[in-house]
Amino acid sequence: MSINLDKSQAFDKLVSLKPYDVHSVSSERIKECSVQSASLTFNYACSPIEKKHIAVFQEIFDECQIFDKFTSLLSGDRVNTGENRAVLHHLLRGNVLGKKILIDSVDKEEFYRIEKERIFDYATSVRNGKVLGSTGKKIDTVLQIGIGGSDLGPRAMCIALSSYAKANGISIIQPKFISNVDPENAVNVMSDVDPETTLFILVSKSGTTLETLNNKDLVKTIAESKVKDKNFVFEKHLICVTSQTSPLAKSTEGAKVFYMDDYIGGRYSSTSGVGLLIMSIAYGAKVAEEFLCGAHDSDMASYNNKVESNAASLDAFIGVYERNVLNMQSLAVLPYSEALLRFTAHLEQLDMESNGKSVNINKEYVSYQTGPVIFGECGTNGQHSFYQHLHQSPVITPIEFIAFKNNSAIDQNGPYAPVMKEAHKKLNANVIAQMVAFAKGATNSDSNKNFTGGRPSSLIYADELNPYTLGALLAHFENKVMFQGFIWNLNSFDQEGVQLGKKLALGVLNNTTDDTALLEFSRMLI
Repeated sequence: MSINLDKSQAFDKLVSLKPYDVHSVSSERIKECSVQSASLTFNYACSPIEKKHIAVFQEIFDECQIFDKFTSLLSGDRVNTGENRAVLHHLLRGNVLGKKILIDSVDKEEFYRIEKERIFDYATSVRNGKVLGSTGKKIDTVLQIGIGGSDLGPRAMCIALSSYAKANGISIIQPKFISNVDPENAVNVMSDVDPETTLFILVSKSGTTLETLNNKDLVKTIAESKVKDKNFVFEKHLICVTSQTSPLAKSTEGAKVFYMDDYIGGRYSSTSGVGLLIMSIAYGAKVAEEFLCGAHDSDMASYNNKVESNAASLDAFIGVYERNVLNMQSLAVLPYSEALLRFTAHLEQLDMESNGKSVNINKEYVSYQTGPVIFGECGTNGQHSFYQHLHQSPVITPIEFIAFKNNSAIDQNGPYAPVMKEAHKKLNANVIAQMVAFAKGATNSDSNKNFTGGRPSSLIYADELNPYTLGALLAHFENKVMFQGFIWNLNSFDQEGVQLGKKLALGVLNNTTDDTALLEFSRMLI
């Protein structure tokens, strides 16, 4: 059953409700407005909703059959109607329904299990020195070449785990990434790389991604020019992650091939070989397995038909309320953790590529707003950048804070532990202060120093950022975006919006275009 938001009786009821005034946030409300999900706590005390709103959220949840849609997705139904594909990224980290998922006569859970074991076995062999470079040297760097979902999610996850690994004495094979087709990216990264001790992971589901293949050729050229040992063979350092039907799967160019499939979208592929291979080589299979466990437990918590106790769906509904009732156009995601340096960049793709759409699953134009613009920056850096706008602009932007009670970078027995703990206390004091400042504001006779407040926010927090919590955090946002797509009646799993520019660029490069605008700009830049 598909119900457009503008035809929902429950949504009409939601519009009629007055928003909660966040100026009134109190200690009692803060205690009451928390929901658990795996190791995470979602607190919505500073959001513009209260119990009456949640009751209507539940009506919309039931009216739009959101739980049935999630069940259909988990069952392997082809919910990606634009590409006639199933959506199976949840199955990568565990079977939520506990039933066999057969597609094209293939047991997909078994397929993913086998690939995970192959990845972990290979990563362990690299880490213990059984797999060496072509000149006999031990591997100390792993460099991923990909773009979009083959870069943003895996890069964000690897950066997030770096400090945890160091603080816990985990041996690190340094992860690096090249994504931009701008040659400056490859040249800069390769300047710090010894090709003889580096594995290169080429990631392309189709095996034909223009930017990725171009970067592979550039990296190969740089690597071969840097190495003087005649025994060096670039291809013996190259690993491919691709689909079984791509040209890369049949190529003899790489030393090893691992498989993903058409049922895993790029922005949802961090828990596939796209993210797991580099993570398990860099930090070990145990870390990667804990990451998957956190994601699976978050998925299990999200498979819940009661909105009030389902953090991902509640987060989703708050966003829909802010977008479609309060007419707020964007969302700032603000992690107070340097480890999540690139997490918001990943969420930009996850959210805006999934739900930045004006056509529903029936290919009809919708009459309501869909996904917001996502932006953000880490911690106190953001405070000294765009918080002026967040605090005093006439445009109100809702905020999602992410914070941790303890800092994963602190070695409790290290010489810097006391001063680092004090610094972390100051960091979290800023989170607390900002939430209350945005909500309550402050009056001043000088209008330039007056803060109107009434600016909504939510908080996701945990004890610390470890592999399990990182997996749970990733899955929370994946499921939030999925729920919002269900509510807006969208296909959140295709991305036609990225195709037109690619097509026109190929026309320019192949000299097959007769578009006068393209030709004139080409004269300027090519």
